[in-house]
Amino acid sequence: MLPDRTSRALSALDAFVRAPLSRVLDPGALANSPAAALALFRDVAATVPAYREFLAAHGVDPASVRTHDDFATLPLLTKEGYVRRYPVARRCRGGDLSRCDFIAVSSGSTGEPTFWPRFLDDELAVASRFEHVLHDSFEADRRRTLAVVCFPLGAWVGGMFTASCLRHLAVKGYPITTVTPGNQKPEVLRLVRALAPSFEQTVLLGYPPFLKDVVDAGIADGVPWREYHVKLVLAGEVFSEEWRTLMAERAGLTRPLHDSASLYGTADAGVLGNETPLSVCIRRFLASRPEGARSIFGEARLPTLVQYDPSSRWFEEHDGTLVFSADGGVPLVRYHLDDTGGVVPYATMIARVRDLGLDAEAEVRRAGDRGVRPLPFAYVFGRAHFAVSFYGANVFPETVSVALEQPQTRDFVTGKFVMEVKEDAARDRHLHVAVELAPGAEASDARVSAVADAIAAVLRRLDSEFARYVPPERQRPEVRLCPAGDPEWFPAGVKHRYARK
Repeated sequence: MLPDRTSRALSALDAFVRAPLSRVLDPGALANSPAAALALFRDVAATVPAYREFLAAHGVDPASVRTHDDFATLPLLTKEGYVRRYPVARRCRGGDLSRCDFIAVSSGSTGEPTFWPRFLDDELAVASRFEHVLHDSFEADRRRTLAVVCFPLGAWVGGMFTASCLRHLAVKGYPITTVTPGNQKPEVLRLVRALAPSFEQTVLLGYPPFLKDVVDAGIADGVPWREYHVKLVLAGEVFSEEWRTLMAERAGLTRPLHDSASLYGTADAGVLGNETPLSVCIRRFLASRPEGARSIFGEARLPTLVQYDPSSRWFEEHDGTLVFSADGGVPLVRYHLDDTGGVVPYATMIARVRDLGLDAEAEVRRAGDRGVRPLPFAYVFGRAHFAVSFYGANVFPETVSVALEQPQTRDFVTGKFVMEVKEDAARDRHLHVAVELAPGAEASDARVSAVADAIAAVLRRLDSEFARYVPPERQRPEVRLCPAGDPEWFPAGVKHRYARK
């Protein structure tokens, strides 16, 4: 027996259950978040063997880090330089993996798994992010709620983590009942039909394209979505405000600022931030004002825009990408996500959109009595390493390259390609891959089919997330074969980019 586990779990659960959300997100506590980040560093440097070795290798004496300015000079942790360099146990406190009771798995371009252990207290920090959404957006503290987890189940982080967090909220007293069909569309529809009439609202939680497939299939099958008062919790991909509007029309969502919320998270640390009625209000306003978006985010395209609790997840901006610090089974100090994005203080964001003509706080308050909290904002465009996100699975160039090196394809292609995820007029997403033909080679239907089959087969074989997350009918990409040196896709004299966002 491990009595320390019992005391840790009871203490963490008692604190979580007894703390109302208003206390968790108290502005006074948030003001101390820089000190909290510094305290996390000191604890990790003292208790985590891998981090002590990492600091020593970079010539850092932990005792010399006394202020937050010192903290901001600490070397960044990366997946290659830290996670893959040190065994998972040595990245845990005391070098002891048995301190954790659950392990989630993520896999990258090679299919080699990365393990992320955690314990109950780690889950409770993430449960607070779900609580923020369910309380402020969906009023789930006073409405009997059916939560339908449509993320893939198994070793992957999304489905199991989400289900755990929802159950923790039920223990806290939220009238939430959770069911876990995973990404099995017929099972989702069967369970919704059977259970939703017994609740005041139904929350679907999953990747955007899969939830759209579910809603569309339900419409075709006569599911009365409007009667179920549907809400959506989304994760894994940036989506347009046009997509949100279409989903509102099809699923009967009547409160555009409150009926859907996107989560920003990673396998590394769970949910890092979440959409709020306020961030949705700002994003919808900027959707039709690309120059306004450019003035705030540096680009006219819309990123995912979330608010976050800096006392739990401390964000920094580094050369146009995001860095965060967070406690967990594997605590991370200044971990470089490689996600393109940035941070904007609360007062700065409110002032900037007011200058553009939006009083965001007043707009949200007109729509309801919840949703305005003075939390900082983070915005995320996506991975910097040119992966594309499709049904929540990252499709990496390295994996697609393997498909073009197979015997059935390698003789008529150069190996260069461009992949992107496109939305059609029905707002369905498709994986498109433009492939460069070898000089003198010609396109044919047979060759298009051979390339598409090879890419699908390799992705299923090497990327477990792709194989599990993406519905079988969507796994075969749409392939276009282009002449060598095609000026649109493969211009000469410039560095090739394997993905378009």
